[in-house]
Amino acid sequence: MQNLTLLGGEKFQITLQRLCHQLIENHNDFSESVILGIQPRGIGLSKRIAKQLQIILPNYKINHGVLDITFYRDDFRRGDYPLIPSATEIDFIVEGKRVILIDDVLWTGRTIRAAMDALQAFGRPEKVELLVLVDRRYSRQFPIEADYIGIKVDSISSQKVVVGWQETDGEDKVILVSENK
Repeated sequence: MQNLTLLGGEKFQITLQRLCHQLIENHNDFSESVILGIQPRGIGLSKRIAKQLQIILPNYKINHGVLDITFYRDDFRRGDYPLIPSATEIDFIVEGKRVILIDDVLWTGRTIRAAMDALQAFGRPEKVELLVLVDRRYSRQFPIEADYIGIKVDSISSQKVVVGWQETDGEDKVILVSENK
């Protein structure tokens, strides 16, 4: 296996800061906006974004929640074992709000499609936007595009993008994993 670090160290932190400032440009004080991290892999990024926004905007409340998409996925009945859903944690109203869905990697678009379906159970947002740390271009199965992108990566389907977080993995980094054949 070959590993190529795409993002790490100071550049990782600068990328997160840039994403936060782009959100502030479009959402001002977040009074009409909410952030939802998509379970399971969007949670680390959404928590980090919400925490950083709260530091930048200490006088404003940033509504942040977690959305489970387990039973909205188009492949949830295809496995050999029963799925165990994660928790959905939304303690605010999404009706009429601008919702920012957050995930770590955008690849085929299937996760985002499922998240939009799951979101409808909580009301009808005014607008839905998407923030991703990594956009794996050229591999969409659905016509989905991110509004906020940390980095864009051109990769082939046999490669894997792995995002590591300081809190869980000991280091903030994005790695492109290629199997040797």
